[in-house]
Amino acid sequence: MTLLQFHPWASAVEAPFWQVLTQRKMDIFKLDDSPKPILGYYSTGQQVRVPGKDTSVALPARLCLGTGAFPDESGSDQHPLNKTPAFTFPAPGVVKNTNTIEDFKAIDRAALFKMVVDQIWDDITSGKAVLDPSTLNRFLLVTFADLKKFKFFYWFAFPALQADPAWSTDAIQEIGAVWSSPAINQLREQVDQYKLNFGPSQSGFFLVKEGQEGLSVARLQDWDEFYAGCDENQVIIGFADPSSLDSNPGWPLRNLLALVQYRWKVTKVRVLCFREVLGKQDISASKLFTAQLPSYIPVTECPKAVGWEKNAQGKLGPRLADLAPLMDPARLADTAVDLNLKLMRWRLLPDLQLEKVQNTRCLLLGAGTLGCYVARSLLGWGVRNITFVDNAKVSFSNPVRQPLFEFEDCLEGGKAKAETAAASLRKVYPGVNANGYSMSIPMPGHPISPQLVENAQKDVARLEELFEQHDAIFLLMDSRESRWLPTLLGARMKKVVINAALGFDTFLVMRHGVGQDQEHHAPSGTTPLGCYFCNDIVAPTDSLSDRTLDQQCTVTRPGLSAIASAMAVEMMVSLLHHPEGVRAPAGKADTEAEQDAFAEQGSALGLLPHQIRGFLSRFKNMLISGQAYDRCTACSDSILAAYEEEGFGFLFKVFQDATHLENVTGLTKMKEESEDLDMEWADDSEDDM
Repeated sequence: MTLLQFHPWASAVEAPFWQVLTQRKMDIFKLDDSPKPILGYYSTGQQVRVPGKDTSVALPARLCLGTGAFPDESGSDQHPLNKTPAFTFPAPGVVKNTNTIEDFKAIDRAALFKMVVDQIWDDITSGKAVLDPSTLNRFLLVTFADLKKFKFFYWFAFPALQADPAWSTDAIQEIGAVWSSPAINQLREQVDQYKLNFGPSQSGFFLVKEGQEGLSVARLQDWDEFYAGCDENQVIIGFADPSSLDSNPGWPLRNLLALVQYRWKVTKVRVLCFREVLGKQDISASKLFTAQLPSYIPVTECPKAVGWEKNAQGKLGPRLADLAPLMDPARLADTAVDLNLKLMRWRLLPDLQLEKVQNTRCLLLGAGTLGCYVARSLLGWGVRNITFVDNAKVSFSNPVRQPLFEFEDCLEGGKAKAETAAASLRKVYPGVNANGYSMSIPMPGHPISPQLVENAQKDVARLEELFEQHDAIFLLMDSRESRWLPTLLGARMKKVVINAALGFDTFLVMRHGVGQDQEHHAPSGTTPLGCYFCNDIVAPTDSLSDRTLDQQCTVTRPGLSAIASAMAVEMMVSLLHHPEGVRAPAGKADTEAEQDAFAEQGSALGLLPHQIRGFLSRFKNMLISGQAYDRCTACSDSILAAYEEEGFGFLFKVFQDATHLENVTGLTKMKEESEDLDMEWADDSEDDM
């Protein structure tokens, strides 16, 4: 008799497992580092023939982890064992994923190992392992996932109970030397039927009996009935053997022997190492031997156990999986962008609706300084769909102020701003769906010549189409009148409209109200919020003609555009988190307590104002709320009704003569009445003198 030695497990982690672990860490586990259930699998031992030679190489006894290692996302700890691939056997385990590399290094491995060992021993003593033998294969995985560099530190433990004294064995034989071919075929058919009848939890361990009718197979829980009246030579315990070595059975046998010793007081038993060539119905490589304890000592306490895996250098220590070179850079960027945002949700804002922000389709009217900075801030929030509209070309003065352009974009007359900005955004982050359209936005008081009417009509139709396709519109143009048509369309379609405008050292950031409709009304005691034009009593007219050089450019302090752009994006994100959405009332709390109270009722991100007016010379911001004006030249009911009725015909009249807006809204009549009042007042004054 010689000492029985076993072929230890070799971990085999599929690359997709790390991707699934990454997703779980980001979306479910977050900062929770408690042990989580996972499911591994293994197949019977295999040997591979060396090409051109009459020799074979024994493959390692691999315990594998794949994409199905984790339970469903319902949060249940119950893992369906049938998620393992065909011709494999389940091994339940736990994974403890630490939050830092320091935690990984300092982890109490002995305590974790003992936790799994105690669970195996409890399964044996309670009888659970008899009913569900797959629990004999319990394992432990300790990991640290460096999600920024896609490096994964990990260490497996495959706890195996030690017998004291140790098991010994006689010669290990191939089953062909013991049983005939018909008996071997009968055994294979019996095992196949056994796996079909009793499922994955039973398939890796079974009983075999030699009788007058040949070989038969049963479950471990049928031991007493199955072996009734049998002598010890008829008793055979079988297991799916992951080892491919001729003289060493696989690791699962260790805990199986501990079970049969404790449960049935066995000190001598025949063992079948069941090995099958996958898909070929060939079990001739299976082994048969007798295992024996030199002397029997009753087991009362949990035995000692071994099982930490050695690293690639053959020493006890963790391994490293560096997947960054193997992964698609675009997917790496996706995960990295999401990680930075989800960290906020983990620690600070559990109610943060990142998916809603990410799925918001943003239309940026203007690809200049404001447009470039707004786009970059949107990327920072994970927005995946961004569209630019601009009719200008990149000039030599742009790249230093507009971060989506470079010097080369200015050469040969300059590239189109909208398309160039979109292409640059895709270089910054390949996962973004960025598009650019070079087109003009017709403006009030800018007459259109007859030969260009058709082009203007196409531009309006394209702009309407873009508004329909997007959820949030940013008005980032450099003239007042260019904002009129987008303001009208935003009011008509009830879209989120964010407006940003710059002075030399001042800025305005505001969200447009959408008025009222039959289904939605402003809360009691409030009025709908106004748009950019609601404070005006004159129509927007041509402000671009006959201007000096300083008036032709947006002369502003260099840092102002970045500040205003950031606030515009933050306003949109806050608005998306408000339960009333685009109809959210204005918040203008002055004290911290009032702000907290507003935050509880409104956006998860806090205060949501209507307008922010910033003064860089004083480093001060003012929060202003403006009501909708019933004679507004852009969003009033009369303007929307005229547009609905006349369509482009109404717009054409406005483009040719902006005073048409004043006539439609009644501003012209109001001015005339006001002038009459002034004249009467003047006459009365003369009479008094």
